[in-house]
Amino acid sequence: MKKPDFTTAFLVDQSPEEVFDAVRNVRGWWSEAIEGATDRVGGKFKYRHADLHRSTQKITELVPGRKVAWRVLDSELSFVKDGAEWKGTDIVFDIARKGAKTEVRLTHRGLVPALECFEACSGGWAFYFSDSLRRLITTGKGQPDSTR
Repeated sequence: MKKPDFTTAFLVDQSPEEVFDAVRNVRGWWSEAIEGATDRVGGKFKYRHADLHRSTQKITELVPGRKVAWRVLDSELSFVKDGAEWKGTDIVFDIARKGAKTEVRLTHRGLVPALECFEACSGGWAFYFSDSLRRLITTGKGQPDSTR
C-alpha cells in the first residue's frame, strides 16, 4: 500500500487571486534569503536554512488563482542520513473557492511517512505554510526565515 504524501490545508476570507499572489511571494512567508526567480514557470530558486536544509526548486506550474507547483531539483538535509530525500519531489499549492472562503492546500508529493525527515519536515511546513503563509494572506505580513 502506498503511503500518503504530506498534505495540509486551511481556509481564508481572501480571494483565490490574493492567495495565489501570496503563495508566489516566497520571500514573504518561507525565507527572506530566497535566491532566484519565484515569479515565472521555469524559474529556479534556492532555499537555505542555516546548515540544516538547502534545496533548489523549479517552478513547474502557475495557474492564476488556482495553482502553484514546484519541482525540487536538489536538496541537502544535514539532519538525516539521506540528505537528498527532497530531491525529485513536488510541492503543490492548490487554491479553490469553498463557499465564501478560499482553501489553499499544500501537498508535498514524495514527502511520505517512510522518510527519515518526515516528522521534522512536516513540522517545518506546519510553521511556514499553516502559520507564516496564512499570516501573509490574512494580515499582509508573514514570518519568513531570515537565516542564511
